[in-house]
Amino acid sequence: MAATVTFEHVTKRYPGSAASRPGAVEDLSIEVPAGKVCVLVGPSGCGKTTSLKMVNRLIEPTSGRILIGGEDIASREVTDLRRSIGYVIQQVGLFPHQTIGENIATVPRLLGWDADRRRERVDALITLVGLDPAVHGDRFPAQLSGGERQRVGVARALAADPPVMLMDEPFGAVDPIVRERLQNEFLRLQADLAKTILFVTHDIDEAIKMGDLVAVMEVGGKLAQFGTPDEILANPASDFVARFVGADRGLKRLALTRVESLDLRPAVTARVGDDSGEARRRIVADPFEFLLLVDAANRPIGWIGQRQVPASGALTESMASAMSPLLDGKTTLKDALAMLIDAEVQVGIVVDGKGAVQGLVTADEITAYGRRDASASGAPGGAMASLR
Repeated sequence: MAATVTFEHVTKRYPGSAASRPGAVEDLSIEVPAGKVCVLVGPSGCGKTTSLKMVNRLIEPTSGRILIGGEDIASREVTDLRRSIGYVIQQVGLFPHQTIGENIATVPRLLGWDADRRRERVDALITLVGLDPAVHGDRFPAQLSGGERQRVGVARALAADPPVMLMDEPFGAVDPIVRERLQNEFLRLQADLAKTILFVTHDIDEAIKMGDLVAVMEVGGKLAQFGTPDEILANPASDFVARFVGADRGLKRLALTRVESLDLRPAVTARVGDDSGEARRRIVADPFEFLLLVDAANRPIGWIGQRQVPASGALTESMASAMSPLLDGKTTLKDALAMLIDAEVQVGIVVDGKGAVQGLVTADEITAYGRRDASASGAPGGAMASLR
């Protein structure tokens, strides 16, 4: 279950601010389709958290309307509205005197769910966020790590199956390694749950990774640009947006695209025991001067340079002297490029779920995509002349 969230000319000014001056939020109009993640991003003082809190009426707008599923939230009773919206904050906000199970059951209990239904929902949600109900359900927040507490915060927000979730810098209080793991876990959950989510962050990299849509806001509460991450990176609407997303926006675009989006180059492969003379003839006819030795299941063993392939005899595993990083179709182009750079090679091997070779991807092709030239198909360049 999800619902569209619409801001119609929403403004928030605090007492004492002149009408001629910018408020905390100025004339914000955006629509977030049901089941999508919209990230509000911008510097401190740009009104992103204020915008979020107006959705559950922790802050009341000065003018304009906010609609959830086409219904004006001003017409809703406040307590009922808040119980129908999931809310996750940076500090998690778990009740320290309650167990994890009791924390997650907070809203269902307020809604009058019976004990069996609450217990079933709690166990399901603890499992959903990657924890064990038998291990974690009766523990207290102080007995959990920061990352575990944040997972419980997400579970609590999901408890009553809300159509909308608000997330205010939910992963900002954990270390970078845990943060990345939580981000990935959340994206996995969202792929299954398809909630409508408004997500606040000050980190443009997190916004690009997490958002189906991104609202870039500037100081004074003004919307600078609203669109998909790719649209914002490819065509910043102003100098402010261009500066905010950074000079490396071409690299950031690579994080939005996966290896499966590229046209893979075929690899010249041969198996252990194959005739080396025939394999050598195939290498000579290919721009890439290396043979990929594979096993009986077409899984890569290593590369053999053209000059190392004998004119006759059989291929042996000992002939393979180099290897490339193994990539799968879901690897982002940014990660793929990083792996190639780290391995100091120009070519990666794309494999399927069973490890069988699907094709090759080169550093040149990845960087060309970052320059919006991924469809160019000219003659092979330097990357195809050598592994390094």
